Amino acid sequence: MKLQDALYNWLQMDIVSKNRPQDQAALDTLYFFSAMLEEDHSITNIRAEEDSTQDDTYTITYELDGQQSQVKIDRERAEQLWRDIESNPKYNE
Repeated sequence: MKLQDALYNWLQMDIVSKNRPQDQAALDTLYFFSAMLEEDHSITNIRAEEDSTQDDTYTITYELDGQQSQVKIDRERAEQLWRDIESNPKYNE
């Protein structure tokens, strides 16, 4: 999986797991993508924050080869999985 795709998937699961802390599947999937980023892409110290200067983005900050890097991802796109899960009664019983 390409780094950009793995970061995007990790962010989606980070958002879901923060909003649904009781959702073990979300936590397991977050762990899966965290491990993938570390093992396949040598990413460490990853974190996501809602961008305080732009309400419509998330900023992912991480270290790669000792260098800090950032990626910005559109908020609407990043939160789509969480909204889809919340709107599906199957996952909210």
